[in-house]
Amino acid sequence: MSDSAGAKQGFFSKMMASSSYKKFILPGLISQSVIIAGGYGTGRELVEYFVNFGSLGGILGMVLVTTTLWSLVFAVSYEFARTFKVYDYRSFFKELLGPGWVLYEVCYIVLLLIVLGVVGATSGSIFMQSFGLPPLVGAGLFLAGVATLTFFGSYVIEIVMSWWSYILYAVFLVFLLVGISQVGGQISASLATGEIKEGWALGGFKYAFYNLGTFPAILFALNYIESRKEAVISGIMTSIITILPGFFLYLVIMGFYPGILDVEVPAYTILGEIAPWLLPVYMVVLFGTMIETGAGFIHAVNERINSWMVDRKGKGLTKAHRGALGGFMALIGLGVASFGLIGLIAKGYGTISWGFFLLHGAALFTIGLYKISRKNSQAKA
Repeated sequence: MSDSAGAKQGFFSKMMASSSYKKFILPGLISQSVIIAGGYGTGRELVEYFVNFGSLGGILGMVLVTTTLWSLVFAVSYEFARTFKVYDYRSFFKELLGPGWVLYEVCYIVLLLIVLGVVGATSGSIFMQSFGLPPLVGAGLFLAGVATLTFFGSYVIEIVMSWWSYILYAVFLVFLLVGISQVGGQISASLATGEIKEGWALGGFKYAFYNLGTFPAILFALNYIESRKEAVISGIMTSIITILPGFFLYLVIMGFYPGILDVEVPAYTILGEIAPWLLPVYMVVLFGTMIETGAGFIHAVNERINSWMVDRKGKGLTKAHRGALGGFMALIGLGVASFGLIGLIAKGYGTISWGFFLLHGAALFTIGLYKISRKNSQAKA
């Protein structure tokens, strides 16, 4: 290895090990890794919740509603987790909701199945459309990848999600630059209309809260946060890091608006027209991100089961148990994929968002803020 390569590797290793990185960047990278496959990787989600409401209406929904709501909810959630030292969703929502935490678990499991269905359906289609291979190949690799990551647990998941996020960011940036160079005129023309359709705020609201179902996947990485100020900064950073690649993709979609509205996988169609050479790279990166999304959701369930086992039996899950549970849940998700991508995104996500609004958002800003205040008052007494 050359001196420059060694120095570069050393720099990144030191950065990832630094306290500031773990507090302010890592939660955002994990959030972005888990959200992307079910949140905007195919482009269909952006069409459903933003593009449908006009060129400017979509931006208003994305920036004013989704990004603001995420910043607020992440910041207060991180402070709640820090205050009560709860870093798995069972402990977090038992502290927040008391016996009502079971309702949150029901919503989470439903979302888990929907997301696994979405990524399972897309995994099969990626290998069929990109490489001419049977969908079963993509499904098999998806299962193997999820089982492997969940087998190794928190530390490996933390590292893989961090590094893969840098790769993903680079690909999305290239996607944006190619889009501007190829259809920049159409993008400008679409944005210049300033079109705003009724419902943009509700679209941003639903998008924000169904994606907050990914919060349990971030919890294990919040134990580095040590103060309220750090929790607030980290929450805002998480929101920005998570939404930015989606905004890049939104701008490129504007170059094909409104004809793109009925396309099942807009990102695939767009790349096929403007940059066929980038399509295989994008699909491989997206496939890897789908494995991360599945693993992130399932790892949160594993951490919840592990917490319960430690409380009841004094010992937690083994690596073999984690991997087996990961593979089993991913297999169930592939069965859900038979319901179709557009239906899952339009109906499944839109409905479940109300559950997360009530059980996470509304509860956090009422019960959660009260409990944080009471805890701080007791500490000062």
